[in-house]
Amino acid sequence: MKPIAVYHEHPDWFRPLFIELERREIPFVRLDAAAHRYDPSERSVPYSLVFNRASPSAYLRGHGQSTFHTLHWLKHLERLGVPVVNGSTTYGYELSKATQLDALVQLGLPFPRSVVINDPSQAIDAATDLRYPVLVKANIGGSGAGITKYDTADALAGAVAAGQVSLGIDGVALVQEAAPLRDGHITRVETLGGKFLYAIDVYPATGSFDLCPADACQTTGGVELVGAACAVDAVKSGLRVEGVTPPAEIIAQVERISQFTGLDVGGIEYLVDDRDGKHYFYDVNALSNFVADAPNVVGFDPWLDLVAYLETRASADVPVEVGA
Repeated sequence: MKPIAVYHEHPDWFRPLFIELERREIPFVRLDAAAHRYDPSERSVPYSLVFNRASPSAYLRGHGQSTFHTLHWLKHLERLGVPVVNGSTTYGYELSKATQLDALVQLGLPFPRSVVINDPSQAIDAATDLRYPVLVKANIGGSGAGITKYDTADALAGAVAAGQVSLGIDGVALVQEAAPLRDGHITRVETLGGKFLYAIDVYPATGSFDLCPADACQTTGGVELVGAACAVDAVKSGLRVEGVTPPAEIIAQVERISQFTGLDVGGIEYLVDDRDGKHYFYDVNALSNFVADAPNVVGFDPWLDLVAYLETRASADVPVEVGA
């Protein structure tokens, strides 16, 4: 079997993936998404499968050049017939919160009231029919980046007047109602192959929008996890997580979202608005690096399931050389 290519730019997030690939003796190569090239005239590539792990938050690490290059390369691979996990369609959703909301509209599923803008001057009018507090969320974010909360219309107007409202790297943002979270948490549901894998309730640190579960190096009891227990050796974030099983109706809706967006592996997040008790989806995340200390939090190691999925895909999907 040709090697599986793991295309990524974060140096640490996928160590458990590499460890399991090596344990199973599955051939693979690591490709640096931050320093990459390809030949548009080539007819084949030396990989059985390409696993796209590029992150929209790459610009936070000085790797913004990977963002749209990745989209171009994925489309190139698909033209060649190369199997891609989380391909260009899925990555397109990853790069646009606005497009994610359009998908939810097509599926008839709920999300917080939102307006899409392309200039800070539009933010005040966009929020006119929304309930405060509101969020201004960069269309391309990642790890909670590019999100600012405004409690009142005066606060938002003051920020606009002072030139303090940023729309992110593509100049597009959402103005969105910031719902009060019931019981202080959101829920992230991980899927694999379009099916439910596990779910966690995530309790963010006060004032934080960083809900990356791989950085959650504490149990819900506040006990710090150390060493290899964390998927990332990150500064402890104060994030708390616990395993949960959502209602069957929500699991079914999550699977519909996953299948509609072509999400091979990823997390879909929703909140329950404490004002009305209803759930609202707000993020489709194609970059799953899984929760820290998963065996203790959700009862099993999802990296094992992921590698088994990759092995099956690499064996089943055999690319054909273009023009052969």
